[in-house]
Amino acid sequence: MADIKAADVAKLRKATGAGMMDCKKALVEANGDFDKAVEEIRKKGQAIANKRADREATEGVVLAKTTDDKTNGAIVVLNCETDFVAINEDFIKFATSILDKAIESKVNTLDELKDTEMDGHKIGDLVAEKSGVIGEKIELGGFASVTSNMVIPYIHQGNKLATLVAFSKEIDPQVGRDIAMQVAAMSPVSVDKENVPEDVIAKELEIGREQARLDGKPEAMLDKIAQGKLGKFFKENTLMNQIFVKDGKATVANYLKGIDADIKVNSFERFSLNN
Repeated sequence: MADIKAADVAKLRKATGAGMMDCKKALVEANGDFDKAVEEIRKKGQAIANKRADREATEGVVLAKTTDDKTNGAIVVLNCETDFVAINEDFIKFATSILDKAIESKVNTLDELKDTEMDGHKIGDLVAEKSGVIGEKIELGGFASVTSNMVIPYIHQGNKLATLVAFSKEIDPQVGRDIAMQVAAMSPVSVDKENVPEDVIAKELEIGREQARLDGKPEAMLDKIAQGKLGKFFKENTLMNQIFVKDGKATVANYLKGIDADIKVNSFERFSLNN
């Protein structure tokens, strides 16, 4: 049997993130062959991930970041089972490395992200292996990327919620951050009422009619009442028509118009562990 040195165990632990005992066991099983030991650790991680596939992973981190020129940004959700793991420095560092690779590789979708290689392995496989190292179900719960003339990120304290907002032109970073915080706080369904999906509009109209019906309103009045309620829905749930939370009086549209009449919000992304 090969002589397993403490330095070899430490090296394997640094390379894989696995526990000291797991690393020593892997080296023993691999007869001291480092590469084979790494493979053993990876196989174990995959096996544990498969066993925990039916577990719920509702904790984790949500991170957002942009390129240095702020023209491209990405947002990623990495889930785990407990908050104890979510606040662990190594877990956050792992999520950050995935986000950095996504931006570097200009990834567009969650499936693309899982297939993107990092450190010689697909990110999807590395996430599964992380389950074996940590002993919890780890999974990529969400991803989006945004490209525009200027993209501003915001991560809420605690890494449970993050947003990206794409602007049509360069904007004061603090103004952009304020709008990104608005998206975080008020969770709009779209930029403006023209962007609200038709199925959402149909659902809100049906809810409005049913509420009016339950209130005893005449059948002939239901559609008109529902349209009125839809207008209120637009004001409360579309970004441009919401009251700007840092002002309390002006809408977001009017606030931006006061900064620069030509500024437009092209799109936004919002991910939260509570969604």
